[in-house]
Order: sequence, then structure tokens, then C-alpha cells
Amino acid sequence: MKKFEVAVIPGDGIGKEVVPVSLKVLETVAEVHGGIKFDFQSFPWSSDYYVEHGKMMPDDGLKILKNFESIFLGAIGNPALVQDHIALWGLLIKIRREFEQSINIRPAKYFKGLKSPLVNPKDFDLIVVRENSEGEYSEVGGRIHKGDDELAIQNAIFTKKGTERAMHYAFELAKKRRGHVTSATKSNGIFHSMPFWDEVFNEVKEEYQDVQTASYHIDALAAFFVTRPQIFDVIVASNLFGDILTDIGGAIMGSIGIAPAANINLNGKYPSMFEPVHGSAPDIVGKGIANPIGQIWTAKMMLDHFGEEELGSKLLDIIEDVTNDGIKTPDIGGTSSTEEVGDEICRRLKQAVSV
Repeated sequence: MKKFEVAVIPGDGIGKEVVPVSLKVLETVAEVHGGIKFDFQSFPWSSDYYVEHGKMMPDDGLKILKNFESIFLGAIGNPALVQDHIALWGLLIKIRREFEQSINIRPAKYFKGLKSPLVNPKDFDLIVVRENSEGEYSEVGGRIHKGDDELAIQNAIFTKKGTERAMHYAFELAKKRRGHVTSATKSNGIFHSMPFWDEVFNEVKEEYQDVQTASYHIDALAAFFVTRPQIFDVIVASNLFGDILTDIGGAIMGSIGIAPAANINLNGKYPSMFEPVHGSAPDIVGKGIANPIGQIWTAKMMLDHFGEEELGSKLLDIIEDVTNDGIKTPDIGGTSSTEEVGDEICRRLKQAVSV
């Protein structure tokens, strides 16, 4: 039997509601499979923890997390208690950077039972590979002077190693899917980093003659996500461009609340981290109506990462069937509670084995 040790950080807001439901789903997956087992250990690191301790996680938090095979994160952020940049850089981004989670992957697809705002979504099924460690979100820069002379400089850092790493991951992923990679660029307007990005992409694609490629400027690419998303398979993008595109991906699905994400460590030295794209949604906390689909789909991505891709695919099929049968939370047109959605997914997982 394979055993997976998972660190669980429910975090803030609805994270504390959707994570327990998702863990129940994962435990049901393990129960019906019989060949895997999860060992979950939960940590209370959050904005509430910051109020009590003056930090988002203990000083030895990363040392503790390093011993796990993956991290399952809910949501981070409570502006009423902690400024967003403090909360994110004190926990989420800290984990991403220190654990060398250099790749962020986020899928988007036409989702059964969910009304896409697109008139004709044409069964789109795409995944964005986002460079997750440098680019436009580097810490390099600063501010100087005050008043009218105040100046802020933010440097975008692109290394060949980091850029190649993201592109190789995208091409390897495309080989398992439909064999096409699209590069997101803006070399007609950003003078140094984007021509560099294009050069590296052209070098890397020579190693993958069996994979088709395309390259679009980010403004046109964002438009194509809305007008023709069905043409895309795998998209590789910089940190900022990938962030923007994946929010559009959630929007064209019909709800960013169902979108999952994975932060991948490639060298095996540290665990990868899995989190939904949605935020902590403080306006609906405690009402029992938070949509658990994003968190449960994130669990599916963690199963894939563990090599249980068949199980992950089965889980996603059941999630879609439940949604298509109208068992969904109010944010996507249903009347079910968070727990009712999770319970129905668990019921159908058990049913699928007994049939």
C-alpha cells in the first residue's frame, strides 16, 4: 500500500470550510481504491495565527513542512486582520520560493453543469504552465524620495534556467495531451525580457519536433481565450502573464471558484503545494455555501502528482457529473451546501466501485 503524508493548511476564511470537505473526499478515494492511504497533519497557520504570534507561520515552519510529500492549502487572506502583502509573503509566497516550486499549473475546461459566459465554448480544455519563481514578481527593485520626486522601480528578472525549466515542463505535458504548446509573449512592447523569452522558446521547441507550437502577444492571447479557447492545449507563460491568463480561464469556465492550481517542485528536494485559485471569501464565511469544487479539483491534481492519474480522472468525472445533475452551491446556480456537494461526490465514488 502506498502512503502519502500531506501537510494541510486550511488557512483563512472559506479555506476552513472547503478543506475538511476535500479531505473527506480524498479519504473516500483511498477507501474505494484500497491501495493508497493518506496521513494528513493540519497546521493552523493563518491570519488568526498572525494576530496571536506576529507571524503567519512559526520560525521553523518550513523545516516542519519539508518532511511532507505535499502541502494541501486552502486560502490565505483576511484584510481585516492582516494586510494582503504581509499575509501572502509571510506564508504562500514564502513556501513557493523557499521550496523552489518553480512551476505553477492551472487547468481550465468546459465544465459540465456550469454555464460558461461564452456563447459557444466548444468544449475547450487547456492548461497554463506559469513560471512561478521569478519574472515580473521578483523582489528586485525599490523606492526612493518622497512627494513629487518619489520613484518606484520594479525589476523583472528572467533567467535562462528558469525560463527553460517552464518551457520544458510545458512541452513534456503537451506530449501527454494533444501535442501543442503556445507561448505567451509581448516582444513587440517589452524591449529586453520578452525577446529573450522568445529566443529561449525557439531553442527549446527544436528539441520537440513532434509538438506543434504557436506564439501570441499577451493582449491578443487574452482575447483569444475569450473568442477561441478551443484552439489551445498547453500555454506557457511568465509569472505575470500566467497569473492573468488563468483568471481568464476561470472566468470562461463560468466561475473562478472552481479553478484549481498546483505549485510544483521539480528537483524532489521539497514538497509541492496544491491550492485552489479562489480567495478566502470573507463575505460568505460561516454560511455553509462556499463552493468546494476548486479545492476538490485541487485534490485531483494532487492525486495526479502522486502518480494516481486514473484515480484523478475518475474523481474529476464524478465532480462534473454531480455539478451537471444540479448538485451545486448558490454561486454557480444551485441550492446545495458545501457539505452536501462533498457528500454527494463521496457517495458516487463509493457507488462507482460497487457497480
